[in-house]
Amino acid sequence: MQRHFDEELADLKGKILRMGALVEEQITEAMKALTERNEDLARQVIENDKRVNTMDVEIDEACLEFMALYQPAARDLRFITTAMKISTELERMSDLAENICERALELNTEPQLKPYIDIPIMAERAMAMVRESLDAFVKGDAALARKVLGDDDSVDDLTEQLFRELLSFMIETPQTISRAIRLSFIAKYIERIADHATNVAELVVYMVEGKIIRHTV
Repeated sequence: MQRHFDEELADLKGKILRMGALVEEQITEAMKALTERNEDLARQVIENDKRVNTMDVEIDEACLEFMALYQPAARDLRFITTAMKISTELERMSDLAENICERALELNTEPQLKPYIDIPIMAERAMAMVRESLDAFVKGDAALARKVLGDDDSVDDLTEQLFRELLSFMIETPQTISRAIRLSFIAKYIERIADHATNVAELVVYMVEGKIIRHTV
């Protein structure tokens, strides 16, 4: 019985990691589609969101089945409920990658407004947060999860910096307004990806320590 229990836990952990890898790929490809003005790649990312949605449903079903079969308690129960919530956070990140691609397709109808420097840096930092929050989940590492919470500030700072720059474009050259607004949307999407990684990190702290730190950090 215990062996099957442990195998099911390991399988669930593997599902979360595979979903996380796919979501990271979605974000990476979305940024590539934006910076390279690659419309085919943008449409592929939008289409691949269905795969992430399917994995989200499969993980939810696996968690519910696990609870019905084994009726886990204490830390094991926290692990299962955390896995369910993490899959939801990952699904939302994939939705945001899809949104980036939708704005990229719109931006491709006009000349590029500015070199893409800040946005790829923001995306790299957000993806590092996603990776580390998932590593913290797999390792049960609350210290690493708390590091992710602190890293969110740098993404927020870059977002504000970019917003100020785009506002200058709009004030000085009204013809840039539509492009600047779309780029500000993309920056906001990346900031929200980082926020979802923060949510994952908060869930990991709960899983490991049994403490709910949401809205307290």
